[in-house]
Amino acid sequence: MISRKEFLKQAAYLSAGTMLPFSFGRLSDPNIAAPDITILYTNDTHARLDPFPSNAKEFAGLGGIARRASLVKKVRATQKNVLLLDAGDVFQGTPWFDVYGGKVDLKLMTEMKYDAMAVGNHEFDRGTDGFAEAAQKAGFPILASNYSVRNTPMSSFVQRQLIKEFKGFRIGIFGLGIELNGVVNRDLYGNVRYSDAERTARRMVESLRGFHRCDYIICLSHLGYQYTDNRPNDVKLAGSVEGIDLIIGGHTHTFLDEPVIRENPEGKPTIITQMGHSGVRVGRLDLRFSEMNVDHQFRFYTIDGK
Repeated sequence: MISRKEFLKQAAYLSAGTMLPFSFGRLSDPNIAAPDITILYTNDTHARLDPFPSNAKEFAGLGGIARRASLVKKVRATQKNVLLLDAGDVFQGTPWFDVYGGKVDLKLMTEMKYDAMAVGNHEFDRGTDGFAEAAQKAGFPILASNYSVRNTPMSSFVQRQLIKEFKGFRIGIFGLGIELNGVVNRDLYGNVRYSDAERTARRMVESLRGFHRCDYIICLSHLGYQYTDNRPNDVKLAGSVEGIDLIIGGHTHTFLDEPVIRENPEGKPTIITQMGHSGVRVGRLDLRFSEMNVDHQFRFYTIDGK
């Protein structure tokens, strides 16, 4: 196990763009050392299993889960340690969901070997029973640290956290969902109870960092990137909770062309990223770690079939 990471040097690199070579389709660069861990991620894919039609007003010809799977396969062929994550709202948006209720999405994500996803608000669109029916197809953890699902059909399928270990480097992952009241019909979320996202995040960091001895902590957030009011969001979370290294966000469908860095209460940076919606982009963050540092290289792929 290596020691707690100091990120200030890397934050300076990130903000200056030094560590952010963008790539649209290239899977490797011979001038860059191989990463120790590669994180691939999506959010708000919304049942977009097929590419957008060629006559679509936006994103014509982009997306498609088969193309995404091909990309993931190519990355795994070149990188030894790959994490594949999703920040929620896999359900709802096309006839695939209308007919199959999310089962096909979760089955295909399982075949792609996703490591985890967060619970988004649209995961409740067929109620807790519908979620549970679809979740039987998920061969990976579904994370929601601030939802109590005890005594609901979701209880067998939702967990608070996940710990992955690579070469003695331990990564802790937890999920956060939005306040359901006012967003999701009460009849759909039933007895699921929401807890404050920031308080929950602090408890999760304490558990993952202190008890489980995690070196790097990822929050899969379905809170949304940022709001003008006081609702919990990724930017606010990053600035108010210590110990989160990376927030992979969703809900607001925000296309971030580069990570956003916020200083947490310890004076250390938290990285925020989000890849829009509908699977038209896949984000990638390569980690290279040493005894005292973690270096980050960011890129994203546009899923265009080329």
